[in-house]
Amino acid sequence: VQLQASGGGLVRAGGSLRLSCAASERTFSSSVMGWFRQAPGKEREFVAAVNPSGYSTYYADSVKGRFTISRDNAKNTVYLQMNSLKPEDTAVYYCAAGLAGITTAQAIGYDYWGQGTLVTVSS
Repeated sequence: VQLQASGGGLVRAGGSLRLSCAASERTFSSSVMGWFRQAPGKEREFVAAVNPSGYSTYYADSVKGRFTISRDNAKNTVYLQMNSLKPEDTAVYYCAAGLAGITTAQAIGYDYWGQGTLVTVSS
């Protein structure tokens, strides 16, 4: 499974960005999809996840109410809508696919990772 993330960029605090992650395989529709991020000098952390059907989502407390994860199984694509961005959201954002279909915040639950897209939020 190849994952291609896009949509990162530079935005001012309070602004919005929408990240996309396109998957190459039909297994996408049976995989849990997640977004993680890694800020400079910090460990990678969980952001959000969505179950295979798209009806169940899970968020880190730091983004709850501001970010929305969704997926379009017909397009093999998962999205992360990020609103009310803060400077502390600055990081490289990675999408990931978990073939077991178990919604989890643990990186070990994901089998494939995209290359990352940089989000920079200026104050």
